[in-house]
Amino acid sequence: MKYRTFSNTEKLSAIGLGCMSMSHAYGTPDDPESIETLHLALDLGINFWDTADVYGNGKNEELISNVLRTNRDKIFIATKFGFRAAPDGRLSTFDGSPAYVKQAVEASLKRLKTDTIDLYYAHRIDPNVPVEEMVGAMAELVKEGKVRYLGLSEASANSIRRANTVHPISALQSEYSLLTRDVEKEILPVCKELGITFVPFSPLARGLMTNTLKLDQLADNDFRKNLPRYQQAHQDNNQKLAAGFAEIAKQKGCSPAQLALAWVLVQGHN
Repeated sequence: MKYRTFSNTEKLSAIGLGCMSMSHAYGTPDDPESIETLHLALDLGINFWDTADVYGNGKNEELISNVLRTNRDKIFIATKFGFRAAPDGRLSTFDGSPAYVKQAVEASLKRLKTDTIDLYYAHRIDPNVPVEEMVGAMAELVKEGKVRYLGLSEASANSIRRANTVHPISALQSEYSLLTRDVEKEILPVCKELGITFVPFSPLARGLMTNTLKLDQLADNDFRKNLPRYQQAHQDNNQKLAAGFAEIAKQKGCSPAQLALAWVLVQGHN
């Protein structure tokens, strides 16, 4: 495993482990298989793990704690707060208020069974709460030793700049892949300017770039069925794109997933 320097001090695996699909969004969870995946990640040297309190309505953090608590010194754990979920697990509102920041972090610490969260993200920007107020409350968590670094997810360039004036923002997470490249216009440049690590999520375009996903066989509870690229009008075109990309990967002697990840990884050196 190759490693990259985060915040000038941390050595984190260039490829992180996104844990959302273990408990949320992509069909039926399989906890035993997920636990095996977590242990395999450790064996491979993947020490950067990413979750959120809303994944499985807290269940993903609880799942991760089974491996995290006995391997705490080997794992850099990132989680997120802000989304409130209804009892059925559906997202209802986003709350970035200082009061909710304090409530959310305590709940995540308890579920993760740890005293400190390495990287704490605001999952989105609350349009009803000034970003300065939200980040100010997050900064208090750093002073209290409950959080080490602060991050934002899916924030605009303006929000990133405003947040960074209150407390250094160490990471910005947004979707980025061969098929989703919106961040190239403004977000990547502002991250480079401010020295913020960009963390791409869904680098395989939510599985599409593996060329193994059968779009017409997605489970009814798979949230990808609601995304435009998985609708019938775009399905044929996207499957042709994936097949064509897989052929390029074959010519290079690797899997399409490996080639898609390699493309994302090299962007960090451009």
